[in-house]
Amino acid sequence: MYKEFAIIAPTASGKTALSIRLAHKLDAVILSLDSLAVYKKIDIASAKPTIQERDGIIHFGIDCVFPNEVFDVIEFYAEYKKAKLYAQQQNKNLIIVGGTGFYLKALVDGLSKTPFISEATKNEVDKKVQNLESLYTYLYTVDEKYMKNIKSTDKYRIEKAAEIYFETAIIPSAYFEKNRPQPLIDSLNIFEIQTDPEVLRKRIQKRTKIMIQEGIIDEVISLEKEYTRLPNCMKSIGIKETLDYLDNKISKNELELLISTHTAQLAKRQRTFNKSQFTNIKKETLDNIENLIVSYY
Repeated sequence: MYKEFAIIAPTASGKTALSIRLAHKLDAVILSLDSLAVYKKIDIASAKPTIQERDGIIHFGIDCVFPNEVFDVIEFYAEYKKAKLYAQQQNKNLIIVGGTGFYLKALVDGLSKTPFISEATKNEVDKKVQNLESLYTYLYTVDEKYMKNIKSTDKYRIEKAAEIYFETAIIPSAYFEKNRPQPLIDSLNIFEIQTDPEVLRKRIQKRTKIMIQEGIIDEVISLEKEYTRLPNCMKSIGIKETLDYLDNKISKNELELLISTHTAQLAKRQRTFNKSQFTNIKKETLDNIENLIVSYY
């Protein structure tokens, strides 16, 4: 019988290797919860597992789109459905693993269905979004409740809010009140790797050294040349610091230190998010969690 479960933990906590070992033991495929690994050509900066490291295990949620293409929770929904269908058709299980807790939260809690947006509305919004500040101010005026949670520079979310309003003539807060989210997963066992902060800090430092040794600088040079600095993924940890290095704003030693520091800060935010958003999590150290999960399945 098909089974699915999730493994969460901060970045650099050993999730990837653990999930691959478990996939072999439990005859499973893997869905990655990583907002950077979805991009093709961002290999070193995302620390995605190489083909060799994947060890023959089918992975979803990796290399889905190019850096100049959009990937958000809607695309992640589609990737989850694709992974689940494949696993069921192949009589395998599904392991959902990664550090982007928001994606997992969306699976568990669901998202509201968005309305069909006509080409006319898309064109209208496309014109208005050219003056982002003006559009944001207008939407804030008509729906402060919804817009106060969106930054005035968040072009993507402002655009989506505008599309809903101009298409339906209903303010976004009222629209989502009428269209409550529907979860994709009814019940899901979630396991969390418990890692001592000091141990995690050292793991992050080690991984950062490896990133630089493996050529993150060359990777970012290639990404900038092909895609410029405009895509959102070019502002990700590892990439933005490398761009500062290439601009001669920081030294190579500072590059390593900043990537490590910012990654540690991300890990802290991930721990906080997981603690606040998920309940009834089964927690264990990296040394013991594998046996715990196997005992369940």
